Amino acid sequence: MCGIAAILLHPQERSPEVWREIKDNLSQNLLFNEERGKEATGLAVVQANGQATMQKLPVPASEFIALPEYEALLDTINAQTTLILGHTRRPTKGDPADNRNNHPLQAGPVFGIHNGHINNDDELFALCNCHREGQVDSEVIFRLLETLSPARLNGSYLAAAQSQLQQLQGKFAFLASDLRAPEKLLVVRHRNPLSLHYHPEWKALIFSSRYIFLRKTFGSATLYEKIPNDRLLLFEANALPQQKHHPVNTRPLHPEAA
Repeated sequence: MCGIAAILLHPQERSPEVWREIKDNLSQNLLFNEERGKEATGLAVVQANGQATMQKLPVPASEFIALPEYEALLDTINAQTTLILGHTRRPTKGDPADNRNNHPLQAGPVFGIHNGHINNDDELFALCNCHREGQVDSEVIFRLLETLSPARLNGSYLAAAQSQLQQLQGKFAFLASDLRAPEKLLVVRHRNPLSLHYHPEWKALIFSSRYIFLRKTFGSATLYEKIPNDRLLLFEANALPQQKHHPVNTRPLHPEAA
């Protein structure tokens, strides 16, 4: 069991007060998810130009957000930021003392966070002959996506991702960003919790493994379990004002469910 705390942002200028609200919300989201995992905490900030900055440490969220490294990472959030990926970890596989096992995970241009457990990661690594950086089972998700370019595949990206991801066995919810198309965010939920809320004033989509955090913060407008099970959802930062909480494209995880 791990915790996901993330924000997809429409890239634009905002007032200092709104930026403070967004950053405070992120910190509170991480803290609420601490009970889902205290062994490690991490954060990645993705920019519209395809640059990313990441920090992760084997400490609980309550310690992580008090560190100067966290403050320095928050300072990189600006008008060009499209995505913030936060994670709290309770390990099922892979020692958190080895930071390669902690989230966010990076597989080439792909950054991702995962809650759950992949049962057949060793088998999939052998089949795909992918590079493996750590021991954590989650890594295989993002190694499978590394072989795909959402910018090059464009309209066929979800079909290609479906072909890869339908091989996963276990319980999982994950978010994946590809620096080759930093405005896009792939979200998949399979039998693990993940909720979302669109904030119209912030033009931001907030994700959390803990529905209670979103409900306490935003009230009944929160979309509890409106992330459908077993579907690939593709969101776009640039389309948020029009799409709000709706993905720009979707596809079943398993072809037979189409």
